Amino acid sequence: MNWKRWTALAVVVGLLIISTITNLAVGFANLDLDEYTGSEFGEEVIQPGTSGKIVVLNLDGVIQDLGAQSIFDTGMYDHQAFLTQIENASNDDEVDGIIIRVNTPGGGVLESAEIYEKIVEAKEEHDKTVYISMGGMAASGGYYIAAPADKIVANPNTITGSIGVIMESINFAELAENYGVKFNTIKSGPYKDIMSPYKEMTDEEREILQSFVDESYDEFVRIISEGRGMDEETVRSVGDGRIYSGKQALENGLVDELGSLDDTIELLSEDLGGGTYQVVSYNYSMGLYNFLGLTAHKMFGQDPEITMLQKLIFENRAPSLKYLYAE
Repeated sequence: MNWKRWTALAVVVGLLIISTITNLAVGFANLDLDEYTGSEFGEEVIQPGTSGKIVVLNLDGVIQDLGAQSIFDTGMYDHQAFLTQIENASNDDEVDGIIIRVNTPGGGVLESAEIYEKIVEAKEEHDKTVYISMGGMAASGGYYIAAPADKIVANPNTITGSIGVIMESINFAELAENYGVKFNTIKSGPYKDIMSPYKEMTDEEREILQSFVDESYDEFVRIISEGRGMDEETVRSVGDGRIYSGKQALENGLVDELGSLDDTIELLSEDLGGGTYQVVSYNYSMGLYNFLGLTAHKMFGQDPEITMLQKLIFENRAPSLKYLYAE
């Protein structure tokens, strides 16, 4: 190997070392060095105050559990982290109220139900007052989780509603047939390949899947009826899948007030007894071991974006119930 190749190799090794040190430095800057494992939520003060504490939790993005997220994957909704945030706020004796800032088109039925249960637990077991502040969109699953809140505040231009359940799949059987592609399927029962993209759906299969959708929709209606104090007939009349502006939602009894996040903070402060409340949000940081593990995976493992894409493709091949507004 001549000197030019040795020089090039040395440059590559040097860049790799610099990159590793930089990544570690960024990670350590976000760590609570008193804790060496697990995950922590530091507090960022939005508004100082002395009357008590209000926590603002941000739910931004499609409500789906994609597993553990890397610190490098910014801007994506982390389901488990969000559930932990609600638990932290619920268990904090200094917290008087919780505001969930919702900006989502909805998502999975299971994940929405998990958030709903955490909100109910915060209210009933920890005696926390929970308000919802709707952002640009709080549709379908975004409304599902809002239903049990003590008060829902929407912007006049918020897109909300879309009350209902959807199940979708892609079918390319006809396309495959046009190109002479055939699929061999060996199954244990007539419905084992239900909703397969490789064949047309039968009436019996559609009836089976419709029963799942109807069951989840009945639960959606029950959640709204109990949370909003509305009779089921009224809920079903407004819950036909259509979307509403914040103003229309107010007229139909789906929200309580029109206003911004600041207005929601002011309303909650007044309802808690008045005065100036300290308002905080949570900053998520990873424990040392978790961070080192993810850094190693980032450096030597498969690209996380590719891994995420593979997971999405695999999950979308199977039937999935969703409280989701599809534009």
